[in-house]
Amino acid sequence: MPQVGSRAHSGSRDPPIVGPLRPTRPDPVSIVSDDALVRVGVSACFMHPEDRPVFKGKRLVYLEESMVHWVASAGAIPWMVPTLPEDGSITADDLAAGLDGLLLHGGSDVCPRTYGEEPLRPEWEGDAFRDRYEIELLQAFLAAGKPILGICRGIQVLNVALGGTLWQDLPTQVDGPIRHRDHESYDLNFHPVDIRPGTALGSLYGATGEASVRVTVNSVHHQAIRDLADGLVVEATSPEDGLVEAVRLDDPGQWVLGVQWHPEFNRPTDHEVLDRRPLMALFLQACHRSR
Repeated sequence: MPQVGSRAHSGSRDPPIVGPLRPTRPDPVSIVSDDALVRVGVSACFMHPEDRPVFKGKRLVYLEESMVHWVASAGAIPWMVPTLPEDGSITADDLAAGLDGLLLHGGSDVCPRTYGEEPLRPEWEGDAFRDRYEIELLQAFLAAGKPILGICRGIQVLNVALGGTLWQDLPTQVDGPIRHRDHESYDLNFHPVDIRPGTALGSLYGATGEASVRVTVNSVHHQAIRDLADGLVVEATSPEDGLVEAVRLDDPGQWVLGVQWHPEFNRPTDHEVLDRRPLMALFLQACHRSR
């Protein structure tokens, strides 16, 4: 059976095209069987025209390689989610119907204007274009009842989309913060996190009874959740400065989770750091159930 999008060779010529060629879109759900690999939509990073000298006037969309490999290593297919064409030929609802879950990628700052503030410094302007793109996706996947996992920027977008706010810059706005970002060590900057009992992460990492479990994660961010959005529950915090490190949506019918660290940067052999594999497995199980 030919793959979707391939051409079967019958030996005859293709019929002539009469009139305008109008591509037809199959129902994206109908081509997915229960035993097919889970398809995870990964939100894109952007390089805007003003940010580079090549591809003059063009916006580039891309994924960081570690994120793609983390998803694929768990047996799922990562799909970079494009921006939507202006002609409406495909919508965010179409993407939510055709994919099994959404993973909000890390990357640029959230623009403070997205949550009703002015940037305190020009360098904290963030990426309002990406904010709008990801919030539209998030709302579509929520409406479709599909699982959502937010990583670093992703947890911040989740909080802002649901009405919360962020610290624009931890070192200058929070009293006594630990070092959550280090330019030199980058993904090798680590700190402890307390995972609360009775939470989704707690069930994964042994936070049973009434005791939290202290683990080590990497940390590559200078923004973080300030005012928690209604409907979100804190799953983990930084014990040294109290910052929110993980949240979930308090809705038993909807799987939504966000973490402030970057699990995709860790390797399974890094035994001193929180194992990334259970988190991805939990997300993909939810994606499979959502079909």
